Amino acid sequence: MRGEEAMVVTTVAAPEAGGDEEQRAGLGRRWAPRERGVGGPQEARGQSEFPCSRGPCAEGRAPWRTGKKFLYCEPHKRIKEVLEEELSLKRDECHVKNAPADGLSCGDAAYTFMERGGKIRRDLRDLDVCTREKMAHVRDCKTGSSGIPVKLVTNLFSLDLPQDWQLYQYHVTYAPDLESRRMRIALLYSHRELCEKAKAFDGVILFLSQKLEEKVTELSSETRRGETVKMTITLTRELPASSPVCIQVFSIIFRKILKKLSMYQIGRHFYKPSEPVEIPQHSLSLWPGFAISVSQFENRLLFSADVSYKILRNETVLEFMTSLCHQTGVSSFPQTCEKQLIGLIVLTRYNNKTYRIDDIDWSVKATHAFQKRDGTEITYVDYYKQQYDITLSDLNQPMLVSLWKSKRNDNTQARMVHLIPELCFLTGLTSRATSDFQMMKAIADKTRLSPLGRQQRLARLADDIQRNKDARFELETWGLHFGCQVSLTARVVPSEKILLQDDVCQPVSAADWSKDMRTRKILSAQSLNKWLIICSDRAENVTENFVSCLRRVGSSMGFNVDYPKIIKVQEAPAAFLFAIQKHFDPDVQLVMCVLPSAQQNYYDSIKKYLSSDCPVPSQCVLVRTLNKQGMMMSVATKIALQMTCKLGGELWAVEIPLKSLMVVGIDICKDAFNKGMVVVGFVASINPRITRWFSRCILQKTAADVADCLKVFMIGALDKWYKHNHDLPARVIVYRDGVGDGQLKTLIEYEVPQLLSSMTEASPNSSSRLSVVVVRKKCLPRFFLEANHTVQNPPLGTTVDSEATRPGSYDFYLVSQVACRGTVNPTYYNVIYDDNGLKPDHMQRLTFKLCHLYYNWPGVISTPSPCQYAHKLTFLVAQSIHKEPNLALANSLFYL
Repeated sequence: MRGEEAMVVTTVAAPEAGGDEEQRAGLGRRWAPRERGVGGPQEARGQSEFPCSRGPCAEGRAPWRTGKKFLYCEPHKRIKEVLEEELSLKRDECHVKNAPADGLSCGDAAYTFMERGGKIRRDLRDLDVCTREKMAHVRDCKTGSSGIPVKLVTNLFSLDLPQDWQLYQYHVTYAPDLESRRMRIALLYSHRELCEKAKAFDGVILFLSQKLEEKVTELSSETRRGETVKMTITLTRELPASSPVCIQVFSIIFRKILKKLSMYQIGRHFYKPSEPVEIPQHSLSLWPGFAISVSQFENRLLFSADVSYKILRNETVLEFMTSLCHQTGVSSFPQTCEKQLIGLIVLTRYNNKTYRIDDIDWSVKATHAFQKRDGTEITYVDYYKQQYDITLSDLNQPMLVSLWKSKRNDNTQARMVHLIPELCFLTGLTSRATSDFQMMKAIADKTRLSPLGRQQRLARLADDIQRNKDARFELETWGLHFGCQVSLTARVVPSEKILLQDDVCQPVSAADWSKDMRTRKILSAQSLNKWLIICSDRAENVTENFVSCLRRVGSSMGFNVDYPKIIKVQEAPAAFLFAIQKHFDPDVQLVMCVLPSAQQNYYDSIKKYLSSDCPVPSQCVLVRTLNKQGMMMSVATKIALQMTCKLGGELWAVEIPLKSLMVVGIDICKDAFNKGMVVVGFVASINPRITRWFSRCILQKTAADVADCLKVFMIGALDKWYKHNHDLPARVIVYRDGVGDGQLKTLIEYEVPQLLSSMTEASPNSSSRLSVVVVRKKCLPRFFLEANHTVQNPPLGTTVDSEATRPGSYDFYLVSQVACRGTVNPTYYNVIYDDNGLKPDHMQRLTFKLCHLYYNWPGVISTPSPCQYAHKLTFLVAQSIHKEPNLALANSLFYL
């Protein structure tokens, strides 16, 4: 049973007789959670579900294990292959990363939305959301015309189908009824009427690319026990190629093809372990691979692929645990180890599968035995030796526990997988590793491919698909033809002029105007007359030098800074907080803390106190930042700009032709402390020049990333606008970030009505009009400019609104950033509601203008500034504050 893990089940959670949910990885065993319910140990890490011995090498003492039975099921080889295929779509819908190898058969959870009330894969649900038909001004044409045309090549490939191609859906019944799905599949697949046809079957729903002769077909088979089973296959639907069901089947076909190209699926992407990229100086390995998708674009079906890398540490969990034990000592090791490991993703290289660590079972060792289905017992040591020819070196190592839960209904029990730490490799990077400049630079050197390098990888993939005999056969069986790479025509919108206090600046570089601002004054700034600096004794000299530089650069930009009160404290978070509490008074405009280290508790305690309990803008800076040789003036300039914004200042502007326009940014992220909470950030402009902002944030309990507080936020923003402008805005354009797959319909039905209701409630007679634009920074399509027989990044301001867009959506791509290294990412915009009636040119140009107004960077960014402000606000609250900021700070960008 190569490629699978041993699963266990307690006697109180015996597998259901013939239960289909048992078939994950060919092993069918469940784990029954106790008092805390199906949430398992992850909900309360401090109280592990598994009793812990006093140290990692203690002998397993487990009185609670009395009567526990270990069961193992080795399915028939052909049945196992069928089941691996059958589970592919189910994994997509449930987002289970560790499902068996992909293949071609449709899990019932994926298609029961037609017959049994299930769900289709999340990222395909949005295909059914057609908003464009409700917008009269773009119903016939959604493309713009302004700008310079450019020819681009994409990472999209055409997929051709016969003109009358259809997918035929059948319902299959059995008499007598069979509980086991694998038995249903095996009996149906044994018939010659189906063996030569392209098919996908989950045990109930059958899909064929060729129609059966009869609408109702009856077949019969005999089981090994001699029992005759009658099967009735009834045609229920004929689906066009653009149907989300067909799109999902096409995606599975290509996943099966990539598997034939010796790639392994990890998560939702495919990687090639046979071609690793080693970074030996940091003990890292990178597996190259691809993220793929099949979808219906404007007028044709397209296959998209982009280069992806999987980062693996050449360090096993056992090595990590051993090192941690030496650092912490035996007494506190179990608790520390659980805190460090639970929640991480590991990879077992013997089967190239990933697992999430949900707990550590200190009582089970490698020498313990479990019972196979045939009644024989085998130890974990012998199991891995027999199945993988792996000899375990540490027989006392505890077991990692990974829980698999089905999302098909709320009552399913979690399945428990035991993993050997010695065979598990850590994936991803720790927060400490990401702060290692040299490590991140080494990774970037390998992963940031140039446009030409990325294009060559894509061409190689396309060539492999077209040359591989099995891949061609798979495509031909389904009637698919893999075509060439798609080219299209885009437009480049004009660059923007930057408006300053006494000058209009045409930047030398449209992406960065920091040098152009050195001798010019910002729009407006409030003088900083009374402020505090808290620093340690050792940082006194560097702090004095910094203040001198800050005052000089502030004066040149029009920001007057008086000398602060400097308070010296010990190097401890409590000392910094105590000094702030002791010396703060209501007239203090800003508090700066010069932190001795990057420890999170320094930053968190200061920000939490000054953002909620004692609301005043704050600025934190590390001593090592101020100690950088030759960088003091540059650092002082950047900090001066941040401090100006936190005091309510305005740095620069761009020309906004639309009068009385309010723009709003909304973002949502999960709270780092309480996983059951999400942070909703709302930032709205409050002046026509779009340089002043109103910011609100709240924590809410929700299972989905959907905001239910937008009415309160919008009413507050409209009230603030009215106080500044003595009228309500004529237009409101909302940019909604943080939207997950399959959430468009929820946004339209739940969030948009909140916004409309708040505008009506603010002024029943108001004629304010609303537009809502969904922003996605991570999108699969890439664009390359063809020039001089090579490809390069498209110019800043490139807009794509045809061919690579969706037929039922008012959408476009915008390149609003410059990549000095690597390949630039376009940002995807989807207008889901619009009664402003703006022309596509105007909506695209306005979006590009807003990408110039983020005050934390003197240049263009990838998303509109209100989105980035909302992201900064939610990130601060989710990571450090964990509560709603004080409303006294709502009128300043205190979170920059």
